[in-house]
Amino acid sequence: MVASATLGYPRVGTGRAAKKAIEAYWAGKISEEDLQTAAKAIRQERWESQKNAGVDLIPSGEFTLYDHLLDHSFNFNVIPERFTKQGLSPLDTFFAMGRGHQDRAKGIDVAANEMGKFFDSNYHIVKVDHAPETEFKINRNQALEEYEEAKALGIETRPVLFGPITYLSLVRKSRDAPAEFKTLDLIEKLIPVYVEILESLKKAGAASVQLDEPILVTDAGEELGDLYKSTYEKLAAAGLPITLTTAYGRVGKSIEFLKELPIAGLHLDLNREPKQLDAAIEAVKDTKIVLELGLISGRNIWKNDLKASQAIAEKAIAALGADRVVISTSSSLLHTPLTTKVETKLTAEQLSWLSFAQEKCAEVAALATVLSGKESELFEQNTKDIAARREFERTSDSAVRDRVAAITPEMLSRKDAFPVRREAQKAHLKLPKFPTTTIGSFPQTKEIRVARAKFGKGELTQEQYETAMENEIKSVVDFQEKVGLDLLVHGEPERNDMVQYFGEQLTGFIFTQLGWVQSYGSRYVRPPIIVSDVSRPTPMTVRWSSYAQSVSSKPMKGMLTGPVTILNWSFPRADVSKEVQSKQLALALRDEVVDLANADIRAIQVDEPAIREGLPLRREDWDEYLTWAVDSFRLSTSGVENDTQVHSHFCYSDFGDIFPHIQRLDADVISIEASKADLKLLDVFAKHGYSNEIGPGVYDIHSPRVPSEQEIKDRLVAFAKVIPADLLVVNPDCGLKTRAWKETEESLANLVAAAKWARENL
Repeated sequence: MVASATLGYPRVGTGRAAKKAIEAYWAGKISEEDLQTAAKAIRQERWESQKNAGVDLIPSGEFTLYDHLLDHSFNFNVIPERFTKQGLSPLDTFFAMGRGHQDRAKGIDVAANEMGKFFDSNYHIVKVDHAPETEFKINRNQALEEYEEAKALGIETRPVLFGPITYLSLVRKSRDAPAEFKTLDLIEKLIPVYVEILESLKKAGAASVQLDEPILVTDAGEELGDLYKSTYEKLAAAGLPITLTTAYGRVGKSIEFLKELPIAGLHLDLNREPKQLDAAIEAVKDTKIVLELGLISGRNIWKNDLKASQAIAEKAIAALGADRVVISTSSSLLHTPLTTKVETKLTAEQLSWLSFAQEKCAEVAALATVLSGKESELFEQNTKDIAARREFERTSDSAVRDRVAAITPEMLSRKDAFPVRREAQKAHLKLPKFPTTTIGSFPQTKEIRVARAKFGKGELTQEQYETAMENEIKSVVDFQEKVGLDLLVHGEPERNDMVQYFGEQLTGFIFTQLGWVQSYGSRYVRPPIIVSDVSRPTPMTVRWSSYAQSVSSKPMKGMLTGPVTILNWSFPRADVSKEVQSKQLALALRDEVVDLANADIRAIQVDEPAIREGLPLRREDWDEYLTWAVDSFRLSTSGVENDTQVHSHFCYSDFGDIFPHIQRLDADVISIEASKADLKLLDVFAKHGYSNEIGPGVYDIHSPRVPSEQEIKDRLVAFAKVIPADLLVVNPDCGLKTRAWKETEESLANLVAAAKWARENL
């Protein structure tokens, strides 16, 4: 018999139960006991859903109330002193590590840990500081707790932990640590904690454990053979069989040392990298290692071609035998929505293309069933659905394809170089030194969401809805003028999401009602789905930006999401390349940029926060991606005259390695997340320099805490040491959509005051 497995499952719960419970706890509306009761019900639902789908190896221990990597740091008692001395409960300490905590009445003001992207996904991890003096001990044995919780329900699970090497590769090196220190230097301190956890799981009756080691699909992973050998020999001594899982790419040369490890199973991502199977079979055929074949994508929402996957799996079975093959998802299903069953507005044809987490569990089980020599109705229906999708893919918009084919090198460049453009922009915009602005969005209040929902249901007319949005825009503009910001924005009240909003106005997209995917903490998004060629039928933002400009004499900044980010934050097509899809989006946005400039919006921000996120995990694949990604941005923004100031925004962009490509974007102004990363990007600018204007974020908007004026002054002083003062722009780390108005008003007042101080003193 061929077994089936999943590596992880969405945490959202039916009806976004997790988000609602967590945010209710933060708001003081429910108790910690109520929150934990809700979390327990969601975990039960997750396990039962997978069991009912027929999955054999069901994961446990990967549920979290905020982030799985943060869980590990907290569970290993790696809690920075600034959190332990606040007198918070353990749960509130955990949340403070992820989102910060401010309670002025109690004198508590502590900033969150750094956040970063998880490999090349849009999921965010919390990176706690580690230093040479860091010590580990079990603060909470989550793996054991959840294994026993599932077992009490009659469900046998496979406990999941980050592998210790990936864990130490993902956490942050303390800024005060010696230059020569590497977080992996802590491995000998960490191993005993893992051994203790594995021994406790074995004692509790666990048959095996899943250790996630996706660092193995990076170039760095190939250099860690000796470390893996010594580490896993010590872990294996605990006596619990280990399945080592990789995801998000190919293991490459690492297969040569992986085959020597004392592990029971090895998982490979064969959805993204099917060609690595042959080398893996050859490597393990003379061992007892079970190959876990990640054939069902944990990253996309398309139905798996089960016949094609069957052929791949049969190759492994022929070489190793059915008892040494497991059918699995390519990664955790964390990156997919929960189920298609709740989608009532998609057509039957559209639903026949799609497979979310619950459906993917059924696909895993169906493939294992057929490979075990049994019949599966789902398998038969899958064959028909795949054939119908392939027929749909053969149709296209020839005008869009022709326009992409007609792109010329001249379309990728502005008329003149930055110094010439800058003089024209100074004359037009008349901004002061240390100009202040925001990244674009302002708080999305309950009133905004209600108006948008009523309009969607037909309870408001078009005129009533537009009037409501104009009132919100006028209010935001009035506030910005009152607080003293220099370059204004309209606040984006009409936008549900920075990608979905544009997708709804472009051809080639479809949308779910409840296809929520976790981004970080309680933040969930509904990625659009690209199903065919993309074009822009009519202007998308001009109406709102023009209205905002009409109610202010200060310059207004138009706000667009860039082509690479729209692509990376959507579920892309699988039948054409990402490059083709990105350039189709770029041409649509180029038209919008030109229309905004013609409407006298002479500062236009085209955000690309996902450009670093989409970077391939292997360096040898970088050039191809960066070439078309940067070209797509330039294609979007190069159709305007010199006096139009082009901005772009990046968050979580650890882009030291790709700095020349950031320069090649040739944006007049870039704004970056800097405060959340504890200003570490300043080191990059000190090393490389930057010739255009730049706005390093002066405070972290992912935390509800309000930065003091002095805190922002200190940041500006630090910035001015590495960036010429006349190139500095003053702005928050990111958009303000998720923040409340009170903290927004206080924070921006402090920002403006600090900028005024800088004009006189820096």
